[in-house]
Amino acid sequence: MRALVIGEALIDIVERDGLVTGEHVGGSPLNVAVGLARLGRSVDFLTHIGDDARGRRIVDYVESSGVQLVSGSMTAAHTPTAVATLDASGSAQYVFDIDWQLSGTPEVTPPLVAHTGSIASVLEPGCRATAALLDTYHAAATLTFDPNVRPGLIDDGDGARGRIDRLIERCDVVKASDEDLRWMDPSRSPEQIARTWLQAGPSIVAVTMGERGAFAMCAAGEVRVPAYQVRVVDTVGAGDAFMTGLIDALWERNLLGAERRGDLAAISTDALTEVVRTAALSSALTVGRAGADLPDRATRDAASGSSGPLLPQPG
Repeated sequence: MRALVIGEALIDIVERDGLVTGEHVGGSPLNVAVGLARLGRSVDFLTHIGDDARGRRIVDYVESSGVQLVSGSMTAAHTPTAVATLDASGSAQYVFDIDWQLSGTPEVTPPLVAHTGSIASVLEPGCRATAALLDTYHAAATLTFDPNVRPGLIDDGDGARGRIDRLIERCDVVKASDEDLRWMDPSRSPEQIARTWLQAGPSIVAVTMGERGAFAMCAAGEVRVPAYQVRVVDTVGAGDAFMTGLIDALWERNLLGAERRGDLAAISTDALTEVVRTAALSSALTVGRAGADLPDRATRDAASGSSGPLLPQPG
């Protein structure tokens, strides 16, 4: 009953108005691993960082959150960084310094769910090993994927789109932002792309649209959930929080694992609505705090059960 998260970990160097405002542990897959652990899930995390000061900071951060770092994750020449420049609305643009490599199969218990995304899914040479690991775990685990596209790191757009399409065909649950979909194909609407992805193999495709909320598709139909109204500090980690909430809500409904693949494919629109609503709440709580500070279960449960100011009100 463990999750395996495969992907990059790095240090976000946050800049606003030309000034460095702080350094935060980050990376989309790392945020998902930590977010699941904060919700009480058992998580193994396979990454590629250096045995240096920033790398040790990442190790301390993930382990203090309850995440188990997989052996062999500290073999990089140096720990990756991303300069995150925030605009007036709190949205971030990133410039990366990262080397992504993996080798071998991690020595972990076969997971109930295996997740990857972002840089790990498209950056050579490690993206090939990432895809191979998902193939390895397909027989045991639900596979989840968030492309979380970083255009600044992609030299071959068509090649990256091909890798993303092949991962979508392998995976059971796919989450993307409307920005990701515009990068994938600006000539089609998010809904059109999501339907194409659903037909390619996943049981659920969910799309976040910022202040316009989110929608998701499954075999039973399409659902929409409005955004929660909350004061945005910054959007760092918002999509990762949504992904975390999505996985956790499906876990809570006993819909994860290869043996439950048929049940996941048969999810009802009512159940999917509740799953997406849980994911949206996790995201809303995250954007109300600086950095990718995903909520723990007590915080999210308190917000979910509150009728007062603790709960961001849906728009």
